Amino acid sequence: MKFSMVWLSTLVAGAVALGACARPAALTSGGLSYWLTTPDRAHLLERQPLAFGTAAPTTAGPVIDIDDQRQFQTMDGFGYCLTGGSAELLHAMSAPARARLLRELFGRGPEDIGVNYLRLSIGASDLDATVFSYDDRPAGQTDPELTHFSLAPDKQHLIPVLKEILAINPRLGLMASPWSPPTWMKTNGESKGGSLKPEFYPAYARYFVKYLQAMQAHGITVGTVTVQNEPLHPGNNPSLLMLAQDQAEFIGRHLGPALRAAGLPTRIVCYDHNADKPEYPLTVLGNATANPYVNGSAFHLYGGTIDALSQVHDAYPTKEVYFTEQWTGSKTTFADNLGWHVKNLEIGAPRNWARTVLEWNLAADPGQNPHTPGGCTECLGALTLAPHDAVTRNVAYYTVAHASKFVPAGSVRIASSLAPNLPNVAFRTPGGGHVLLVQNDQAAAQTFTIRQGGRTAESTLPPGAVATYAW
Repeated sequence: MKFSMVWLSTLVAGAVALGACARPAALTSGGLSYWLTTPDRAHLLERQPLAFGTAAPTTAGPVIDIDDQRQFQTMDGFGYCLTGGSAELLHAMSAPARARLLRELFGRGPEDIGVNYLRLSIGASDLDATVFSYDDRPAGQTDPELTHFSLAPDKQHLIPVLKEILAINPRLGLMASPWSPPTWMKTNGESKGGSLKPEFYPAYARYFVKYLQAMQAHGITVGTVTVQNEPLHPGNNPSLLMLAQDQAEFIGRHLGPALRAAGLPTRIVCYDHNADKPEYPLTVLGNATANPYVNGSAFHLYGGTIDALSQVHDAYPTKEVYFTEQWTGSKTTFADNLGWHVKNLEIGAPRNWARTVLEWNLAADPGQNPHTPGGCTECLGALTLAPHDAVTRNVAYYTVAHASKFVPAGSVRIASSLAPNLPNVAFRTPGGGHVLLVQNDQAAAQTFTIRQGGRTAESTLPPGAVATYAW
């Protein structure tokens, strides 16, 4: 479908026609531009021209008002989960190809998408090739003093790749989450399911400390940890069942004091699961012992609705909110996912106070490998990495890029008015720029007006399209 633009101050001829592309178009300085992605992939983060004028809107369509004076949370970043499997695939690329791809992902140059936040797993996630912890012991043995603790499993792929990423973006935000403690700490002695034995609460708190200190020894600062990935889903491999009252006990009497005693400023974030159970983080935050140590709550959206994040924020407005995971199914289509993800995650999560928006996961191979036995077999990476340095950019690449390319860490969400069937969110960047992300949530084209500071610009979005406006 053709994309039409109206300039309100003056009609400018010679619109830029870039054609479909696999990589983002370059940023340009000055003025107003927007970047367009359509469900049919005819446009993939393509820059389009637009201009501000002072005239009133020429149509009676919706108006999105931008108000710099109403400011909300500061953004930490947009990005992905860097699983062990993602790191393994990246590490298998040739060094020149990997360097180019990492620069494209994490650089701030005109051709880059500026990813500024990653989530890591503490030990294996289900998208590692094997299950492991940093202190595995033979059956029947324990190690409460953690004398056998070692980051060796991560030294092969994850740490080398992460160092290359940090060389590109030293300010990259990092969060880490465990899928399971060492099996000897668990009630069932297995990587899947079970609960943390109370007798090992002190040892597990030291396990976090050792992880953070060991990563720091490699020059990697993990600024935030969540206590447990999906604590109400013990059916994954690896996984752990951790009820809210148990998490509060572990944070308040063990993890929080252990980090403080070690002099670690790492933020502790509770929950890290679906938006359908806001009572879980509310229980942890309502615990007087845990509350002083908890920075905020993390959410996924495999259940519930995104406005649950605001429910938790409104109950505890001094605590932060994070969105930390959402998968894309390999059996779904680009068009199935583009609008839903942008509407609910890149737009919906910040409008409900999230400081981060992270998609699951960064990379997989053409068969959605690697994964653990019992791990996710249909998790489509933002990238598909195949032999001979072949790279396919999938839908999560573009949904994240529509925010990360334009909204650096330290940007502040500002007010933007709700318009019918045009979900949107606006930001003010540290350099004083403005960013507006809009999704057309309809099966027909929509024309609307952007109004900010006495200026207006009129735009038409094709059905289901996503656009990021920057000025």
